[in-house]
Amino acid sequence: MKRNWKVGELAKQTGLTVRTLRFYDQIGLFSPSDKTESGHRLYDESDLSRLQQIISLKELGLSLEDVKLILKDEQISPLEIVRLQIARIKEQIKVQQQLLEQLHHLSKSMQGMAPLAVEDFTDLMQAIKKSHEKLVIERRTSWEHHLDVLGNFIAEEEKKSKSRED
Repeated sequence: MKRNWKVGELAKQTGLTVRTLRFYDQIGLFSPSDKTESGHRLYDESDLSRLQQIISLKELGLSLEDVKLILKDEQISPLEIVRLQIARIKEQIKVQQQLLEQLHHLSKSMQGMAPLAVEDFTDLMQAIKKSHEKLVIERRTSWEHHLDVLGNFIAEEEKKSKSRED
């Protein structure tokens, strides 16, 4: 049996906002495969696959316009997108491992009361900077999500206010 999701259900399942999914539809990036008789968007499994590709490419740092072009021209296969994600995650693990090693080294030096070299601190700061850059990006994404939620709330309140006035 084929499974379909309405836009709200899909948003809840994926952690995206309804507003984001509607925007993706509006710009022609991600449209539902079907609609109900009343006009509600319906998404199926193939739509989920496309959405996964969109999110993966976005996480790799591509703009929505670039993602749209790549998927339209089928420049990268779904398998290649997954491989790119794997490579990105391996790089993140490597950066975190380097930070961990620097912290262990610094901790051992401090416990042994050994004098610390300037390089110990500069290496640590570089490792922290690399790690911090990823955190900043994740926080920005989180704030964007919160702003989307707030925007949806304000839009709903405006609709309610207008309907009360009528």
